Amino acid sequence: MPGVAGAARGTGARMGEPGLKQGQAHGQTHGLRKVIGRRVLLLFVIGDILGAGIYALAGKVAGHVGGALWVPFLAAFVLAALTATAYAELVGKYPQAAGAALYANKAFAIPFVTFIVAFAVMMSGITSAGAAARAFGGQYLAEFVSLPTVLGALIFLALISLVNFAGISESVRVNVVLTLVEAFGLLVIIAIGVFALLTGDGEPARALEFHPANGAFLGVLGGTALAFYALLGFEDSVNLAEEATDPHRDFPWALFGGLAVAGLIYLAVAFTATMLVDTATLATSTGPLLEVVKVAGLAFPPKLFALIALLAVGNSALINMLMASRLVYGMAREKIIPPLFGAVHPTRATPWVAILCTVGVAAVLVATGDVGGLADTTVLLLLCVFTLVNVSVLVLRRDAVPHPHFRAPTWAPVLGAVACLVLALPVTGRDGAVYLRALALLGAGTLLWVINRLVSRSTATSPEVRSF
Repeated sequence: MPGVAGAARGTGARMGEPGLKQGQAHGQTHGLRKVIGRRVLLLFVIGDILGAGIYALAGKVAGHVGGALWVPFLAAFVLAALTATAYAELVGKYPQAAGAALYANKAFAIPFVTFIVAFAVMMSGITSAGAAARAFGGQYLAEFVSLPTVLGALIFLALISLVNFAGISESVRVNVVLTLVEAFGLLVIIAIGVFALLTGDGEPARALEFHPANGAFLGVLGGTALAFYALLGFEDSVNLAEEATDPHRDFPWALFGGLAVAGLIYLAVAFTATMLVDTATLATSTGPLLEVVKVAGLAFPPKLFALIALLAVGNSALINMLMASRLVYGMAREKIIPPLFGAVHPTRATPWVAILCTVGVAAVLVATGDVGGLADTTVLLLLCVFTLVNVSVLVLRRDAVPHPHFRAPTWAPVLGAVACLVLALPVTGRDGAVYLRALALLGAGTLLWVINRLVSRSTATSPEVRSF
């Protein structure tokens, strides 16, 4: 999943997602400073969406539909926009740094549901980092050194974990630089596309060709389910709600504006890729955008672009591992999972047990899944979360608040819930291993929940999410 300079702050906010305000968790009564304006929110959303997805998965999406690579990305954009309406209403009603877990808790008030939503979000970060690691170990890395994909991915995870362990300020500085680099790489691809159109290179007609194995409808459905991975990240912005100066007015504008900008960039990149590279080459490549650079009439050093892609993939993995480790720490701090996971290193002040735990899970995923499978698992987990968020906004219509806020047209979250549910079903052609992996991860979370309840009962403490 994606990120910007502010993403580390978003993950910091998420650190309290299972138990709400960080200041309150430490006995403080003051809130976070409201300093984030509309433009910063817009940049956050754009940067949080742009990332490894388009660099790694454009070819896999082409494998579902053929030359019309842009169609699944357009469909994924529409789906994301529907779900964004639910987030826009909920963040306006409840401007608190807790996201989907907060909304589920307010709508259903069932501690286990709240926990499993937070756990699913956390695991989606780990599976996303695993997908990025597999992408890192593929063709982009092969431009510099030949290593087995799994070995390259594991080395990459180790490096990301070291940055994570070093501290949040170091991670933020790295994130700022990498965000600029990944955006520049996508602009290079768009420039290549514009040059190709002006000079008559490529085959623009290929963008209208469908060659799906199971028919156009199922092909687009499967491609959309995978392309949705590239648009994930828009939901992270709600974790900045407590720091926004005017959340009920600014968040809808930032959410929809950021999605529109990122969507246009992705459509331009997808059109360029299919115009210049044949579908078979894209579908089998682990570095699809590198294939574009190699055949471009506008010369750009392939090794330099490969480096840009590696840094973009690295940024996505870094942000996701930051988020996941802080969520583990936050849940341990709130005694939702065993307190052991909340241990903090005495000198680096980082949650070292949570970091080791998350990187361990990511390493297992990397060794047992490919880029497409791990990306699909990420999407599946978040589709379940998004379905619940779309339902939550309807349930919470009965909960009136005194301040004004954006109200989504009822049909939008209804369609959003139905669309998310359909894309989560096997009808998309998603591999059965993806469902088994997601169930195994959620099963592990359920086991943690049960163990912690048993331990808590024996010590007469409640493991419930208490401060929502």
